[in-house]
Amino acid sequence: MDKSYEAIMNRQTEIIRKSIGVDYDKFEIEGIAFDYQKMMKEAGYTIAEVQKIQRETAVGNTPLVELKNINALVRKNSDRGKGARIFIKDEQTNPSGSFKDRRASVSVYRAKELGYKGVIAATSGNYGAAVASQAAKRGLKSIIVQECFDSRGVGQPEILEKERSCAAYGSEIVQTTVGPELFYYTLLLLEETGFFNASLYSPYAIAGIETLGWEIAKQTQQITGRFPDVVVSTHAGGGLTTGTARGLQKAGATNTIIVGASVDLRGLHMASDNDFNRKSFTTGHTGFGIPFAVFPDRSDVPRNAARVLRYMDRYVLVTQGEVFYMTELLAKLEGLQRGPAGNTSLAAAFALAREMNEDEIIVVNETEYTGAGKLPSAQLTFAKQNNIEVKKGDPIKEDKPGERIVIPESPLQIGYIEIPIMQLKESYINQLFKRLNKTEFTRKEIEFIAEDIRESVGTVQKLIEKLRA
Repeated sequence: MDKSYEAIMNRQTEIIRKSIGVDYDKFEIEGIAFDYQKMMKEAGYTIAEVQKIQRETAVGNTPLVELKNINALVRKNSDRGKGARIFIKDEQTNPSGSFKDRRASVSVYRAKELGYKGVIAATSGNYGAAVASQAAKRGLKSIIVQECFDSRGVGQPEILEKERSCAAYGSEIVQTTVGPELFYYTLLLLEETGFFNASLYSPYAIAGIETLGWEIAKQTQQITGRFPDVVVSTHAGGGLTTGTARGLQKAGATNTIIVGASVDLRGLHMASDNDFNRKSFTTGHTGFGIPFAVFPDRSDVPRNAARVLRYMDRYVLVTQGEVFYMTELLAKLEGLQRGPAGNTSLAAAFALAREMNEDEIIVVNETEYTGAGKLPSAQLTFAKQNNIEVKKGDPIKEDKPGERIVIPESPLQIGYIEIPIMQLKESYINQLFKRLNKTEFTRKEIEFIAEDIRESVGTVQKLIEKLRA
């Protein structure tokens, strides 16, 4: 069988279909339209089923922790009557140390249920360790494909940290340089091994995260007597935010505002060899957050189950320096050494809490474990080695992705950049024009777009006319 790049790419639909265990055709409606809710119901699992699956491998039921010392700092630096209570969901207590265990638990369970001998995941971050850990628990083999190096053979410390973690769980690791070969090797291995594709974007993966939202709602209600006013979610590919929001809704927290937060790396291209090592975060940044929000079906499955514009009420950006600052603050004020990527949403929550009333509640939906390659000291040292300036100052004014990381000198310098949600929704339609070469849509397609971006059919029709003009 021809294993050339072109031949493998031509067979990608067939390869994915055999490796995912979902008949996506049954959910198709017309053109770009498909029945998302039917897919999530029939191809996923209920909350109760997921909870049972996760209990078997010690996933979930993580603690909700109030950051009392940080909250005191927030109120000290807020106007009278302002300063919401911040809680964090400490996902570090999952088996491999992050919320990714939730999505891996269901995918690996499904692979075992369907009779696959192993699982494959393409990821440079925490998901690889989660898949490797869950596969070990279920007695399956695992292969993790990592985009690890630039063309010089230089790898980021955080990615190398994850390689060591995956290896510790007994996984086979395949490391590639930045570029299209990641997807090629993943497809090649799926075809050669016949393993299950533990995609980040399948209904199983999103169903696994719904328990996170469910637990946040129930634990906040138990501790405070009501649901959270705001949940801040680190936003990359959209799975964490989508799953958390769906879980909150299923628990009855339908009025909770969902805020997505990403590290501002605008101007750096994620597939660029030149830019690859000029960023200090491998996930939770705009290089994933914006593209996946505005064109979710760019993923490795026919229909992406992570569709964040259906759920996200606000989208904010924070700088690299602010996240490093919050990572140190969390360790020194709360005795919790976590992150750094998971502290993206904490940095945003700190700034948002200063604007909220003191009787309101804001929950950060994840933390992650830390390690030698993930610590701010390792990341900032690596940045300096790649000629990135690291300095103190005002990050909102002075930060420049790929050139300068600015560490705040004061908590008052922790802020955020608001990206208007309507701007993302317009970009979503523009991407349909661009990627699918479509400017005309059927009524069913317009109805699907309306559902996908949470707007009325009339608004979508006006947006199409405006952007077409």
